[in-house]
Amino acid sequence: MDMQEMGGWAFILGVVIALLAGLAVSFGALGGAAGWVVVVLVVLGLIVGFMNITDKETTPFLVASIALLAGSGAGLEVLPFVGTWIGNILNYIAVFVAPAAVIVALKAVRAMGSK
Repeated sequence: MDMQEMGGWAFILGVVIALLAGLAVSFGALGGAAGWVVVVLVVLGLIVGFMNITDKETTPFLVASIALLAGSGAGLEVLPFVGTWIGNILNYIAVFVAPAAVIVALKAVRAMGSK
């Protein structure tokens, strides 16, 4: 398994874990595991940032990251019925995407500085 493939699997796993954790916390089923879920999502986000985003994908990834992070803070949890689910899922996706976005942004700054 090469680095790009490992980063791809880390991305899929991170999104699935964020989705399941968001639903689990919505139903009160995550309990004491919430801290470990955050740690796992941060580690997976770091893996994605280091291994999965190429120079060509940097700008679209950072724009998408900004949109996801803004969406997670948009207050969607006030929507009737599904708001809590959507809000919790987006919060866990933000936990996953933020470390990847920081790594990719730092790589972009380094690339700009070396030109």
